[in-house]
Amino acid sequence: MNSKFFIGSLLILVSLTFFGCNQFTGGAATGAAVGVLGAGAAYEYQNKRQMDQLELEYSEGKINEQEYNTRKEQIQRGSIIY
Repeated sequence: MNSKFFIGSLLILVSLTFFGCNQFTGGAATGAAVGVLGAGAAYEYQNKRQMDQLELEYSEGKINEQEYNTRKEQIQRGSIIY
């Protein structure tokens, strides 16, 4: 299993855990934490999808190495996992 995918999945799991706790505590801070974690997990999932698509295009020869490296750097700059 890809460790980056595992970390993204873990972020989603943690955010769901906080959501469950928020139902019992009713705390606004917990709700804010859930929102931040959920948004972060969704953003990282999108980064993973973009990286997978990029690797597929490169392996199929649709883009050259320079384009691959440029786009990969853009994805990495916006990600905490990559």
